[in-house]
Amino acid sequence: MFYGPQNAHLNLLKRKYPKLQLVARGDEIKVFGDERSILEFQSGMRVLEKLYTTRKELTENIIQEALDISETGELPLDNTKDVLFIGTRGQKIRAKTKNQHKMLDVSQKSDIIFAIGPAGTGKTYTAVAIAVMALKNREVRKVILTRPAVEAGENLGFLPGDLKEKIDPYLRPLYDALEDMIPGDKLKSMVESRTVEIAPLAFMRGRTLDNCYVILDEAQNSTELQLKMFLTRMGPNAKLIITGDLTQIDLPKKQQSGLYRALENFEKYRRNKYH
Repeated sequence: MFYGPQNAHLNLLKRKYPKLQLVARGDEIKVFGDERSILEFQSGMRVLEKLYTTRKELTENIIQEALDISETGELPLDNTKDVLFIGTRGQKIRAKTKNQHKMLDVSQKSDIIFAIGPAGTGKTYTAVAIAVMALKNREVRKVILTRPAVEAGENLGFLPGDLKEKIDPYLRPLYDALEDMIPGDKLKSMVESRTVEIAPLAFMRGRTLDNCYVILDEAQNSTELQLKMFLTRMGPNAKLIITGDLTQIDLPKKQQSGLYRALENFEKYRRNKYH
């Protein structure tokens, strides 16, 4: 289990410590290298042991978190206090990193959240968990998940099937997160009753979104007009979470990302207000 599927965990350690030679034999790993690098490796493994004892699972994200903690000196957060609910496989759905905890805290105080960061940091998963928790607690009557239907660097051509079948490939990551949190039959029923709605961003036009949690995923691929349209859909007792990664913009070269422009405007507002 420690090595991971196809040695993914071991390869992550090798990339993190390029000066070390890691030799795996059965349930034993021998480490060769200079003294400083070996001490850094030992520090990372001590933190990883603590995280594994707390989390009862071992994933690439947890290993990366342990290595980051050992590098920065920040202690791991107490995850036992932030379990949101139990997932479909009996797993604990919770905030696991410092920034995921921050998202959870800010969601209790703010109606609009921008969660910006690289792939693999749990932005979408945490946002969906926050929305599902609000639905379970009856703080909202529905959850809406949306993202721009933009091809990621490749031409997919004509997609067969009805409208749902055409747009489902773009929305698959949102379904994956939901299926981790809501049992299949119940999720199907909630989608049919529109308690949970998953739709491309274009379908938000002309609507007033009230008494709901709305997540705009992959917002870096929305244009300025699309993001403005989305933000102005917000009605009474609605909360919005906008997630995105500005290093993965798939829009045509001549189009500026609406997320980039929005953050630029918010930063100007912040400077004018506080200076």
